[in-house]
Amino acid sequence: MNTDKISGVDISDWRPEDEKFWESTGKKIAYRNLWISVPCLLCAFAVWGMWGIITVQMLNLGFPFSQAELFTLTAISGLAGATMRIPSSFYIRLAGGRNTIFLTTFMLLSPALGTGIALQHKDWPLWVFQMLALWSGVGGGNFASSMSNITTFFPKRLQGMALGLNAGLGNFGVTCMQIVIPLVMTVGIFGAFGGDPMPLVKDSGWIFGKIAAGTPTYIQNAGFAWLLSLIPLCAVCWFGMSNLLPISPDIGGTFKAFVKITWIYTLTFIPAGIGLYLYMPAPTGLGVLNMWVVMPLIIVGTLFLMKLAAFGTMKENIAKQFAIFSNKHTWSLTLLYIVTFGSFIGFSMALPLSITVIFGISHVPDAAGILQHTLKNPNAPSAFTYAWIGPFVGALTRPIGGWISDKVGGSIVTQAISAVMVLASCAVGYVMMQAYGSATPEQYFPAFMWLFVLLFAASGVGNGSTFRTIGVIFDRQQAGPVLGWTSAVAAYGAFIAPVVIGAQIKAGSPQTAMYGFAAFYALCLVLNWWFYLRPNSEIKNP
Repeated sequence: MNTDKISGVDISDWRPEDEKFWESTGKKIAYRNLWISVPCLLCAFAVWGMWGIITVQMLNLGFPFSQAELFTLTAISGLAGATMRIPSSFYIRLAGGRNTIFLTTFMLLSPALGTGIALQHKDWPLWVFQMLALWSGVGGGNFASSMSNITTFFPKRLQGMALGLNAGLGNFGVTCMQIVIPLVMTVGIFGAFGGDPMPLVKDSGWIFGKIAAGTPTYIQNAGFAWLLSLIPLCAVCWFGMSNLLPISPDIGGTFKAFVKITWIYTLTFIPAGIGLYLYMPAPTGLGVLNMWVVMPLIIVGTLFLMKLAAFGTMKENIAKQFAIFSNKHTWSLTLLYIVTFGSFIGFSMALPLSITVIFGISHVPDAAGILQHTLKNPNAPSAFTYAWIGPFVGALTRPIGGWISDKVGGSIVTQAISAVMVLASCAVGYVMMQAYGSATPEQYFPAFMWLFVLLFAASGVGNGSTFRTIGVIFDRQQAGPVLGWTSAVAAYGAFIAPVVIGAQIKAGSPQTAMYGFAAFYALCLVLNWWFYLRPNSEIKNP
């Protein structure tokens, strides 16, 4: 029995609910894996979400793409990350925690390096950037495996706190990215190896204010910068993390574990690529299906390929984990998690470009009285100065949501934040409508930002409460896959929000998107009460 209590790779004896075992052995191993997991997940979120910032700077540097085309980059990255979460939710059982976190962190090096190279070439076609945005989805997929891994290490009484810390601090990757990328673009940190700068065509900015047009900018550093943290993190994962054999009994060795992960991830690109081709307009795709048809097709196609192409012990393990789909609570909690994490990641992706488009332009009527959206607003707020605040607050409140839910119950917390999000989303929609019809939209920006901060805070608290509910309802074997599955579907918010908000801005009615989100939040508020809070509910939580 291999139970090295300090640095064991494969641990065969794991009893976190046994208080004596936990205090003498389990706690040290569990927290070591948690504190390695957090920076890995932070970098994963950064690589996944970086297109929300990169597209703004591409616009400022005069890349030859329309606003709608740039919105597709954030949408593609969001869809890919969500789709990759579906298989990622099964990796821990199939391949082990240490093997999975190391390899999926190592995989982030490719999109980071490729993005840095591509951004040095304004003349490269849109499809190159779209392919890199697709591959950046690896970072989104990592969340499911990371959360599935951490939930296996901690006793139920501490899972709300542990998962809240892992997810909350990991989610700081979005904030970190939104602060770090504008900063590293101002300096040539890689010298001659990093390529030449480009002059800004439009004013840009960072957290301390505007950067004037004409300033040399190293946009390629948006990708290259993550190499500095990813390379040492891979080494720390390899030497510091553990596989729990009671959770992952059929790993079959490190090489076989890597083959399983690589094979299933490769399969994931097939339905995602086909779906995007059917959805994206020409010249990138056919544009024959809308978003609401494409997403279910991609999800079903991914699950079908996983089941069809599994081999050896993978087939049996995947079949066992597919049992979660016969439990109605898997589906109710999937919808509730869309409210929380779907909103967090979707708004994180869409907010920077939304600020730029709504508040960066003076919306004035022409001679015929038709509202025009082309005149630059000299008093526009910089997206780079403010966009990081919302994700920062959302990540900060996530552990708080887990902690409160450990004390009072997850579903009552989810109910409260759902009500807040209904009201805040309606209010944001009204403010967006006022700004998009004004020659001086900046006067509405403070209200816009404060309301969005409220939305992010509520979504962060709700993330922690939903995790806690899953830990209460499902046993240890199923809690990990359910966490992964719900987070996978919720991550499609990173695709939905940029597409819906972008389309409604183009249609001249950005408020419609927010009103639609509010209606969904209201529906889920009723759903949460029906399943977990009403007097005769099957599972009362509390």
